[in-house]
Amino acid sequence: MSALLRKHNFDSVFDSQKMFRLILEAMANPGRIVRIEEYADKLFGDEPELLAVAVTLLDNGVSFSACESEPLSEEIAALTLAKRERPEAADFVFVRDLKDMNDAIESAKRGSLSDPYTSAVVILKDDKDPVGSLMLSGPGIDRCIEVPVSMAVKNALTLRDAQEYEYPQGIDLFFVSSDGRFLAVPRLTQIEAA
Repeated sequence: MSALLRKHNFDSVFDSQKMFRLILEAMANPGRIVRIEEYADKLFGDEPELLAVAVTLLDNGVSFSACESEPLSEEIAALTLAKRERPEAADFVFVRDLKDMNDAIESAKRGSLSDPYTSAVVILKDDKDPVGSLMLSGPGIDRCIEVPVSMAVKNALTLRDAQEYEYPQGIDLFFVSSDGRFLAVPRLTQIEAA
């Protein structure tokens, strides 16, 4: 365990397991919002929600990028021992500022046809209120569901779909808010405007 993590109240075993279960619940049920504030509140810094995801999913065997946010990059590296990388080569891409969203999504690893699981996960900080909804379908969804989303989520999903990934390639998108909302949209989830 990182010495820095001991200064936080986040338990690297028990809290990580509980956070991981919430992330799995969100991935298995695209469009379902889970609450992670209980675990984010145990971490200090400017972006505790992003740090909660990072300490749960990252270790020294994966790479990450925090785009242009050097303070966030330093915190993630210190807490997880993961390797820093350019966005186009990173396994996990953290987007703290939505102005970096387009570049992050366009450059993220999409996996290959034989190894689609080598694609990136893009984690976006989104504090905007829902302004509309999207219809989601695909694995984990019974027929189709309508999900209220912010303009940032709509833009991210539209941009992801504009990449025209060849099945089963693509990127997974996670959306995290300051109040602890967590939404996952796996790469095989299909989107339609509602």
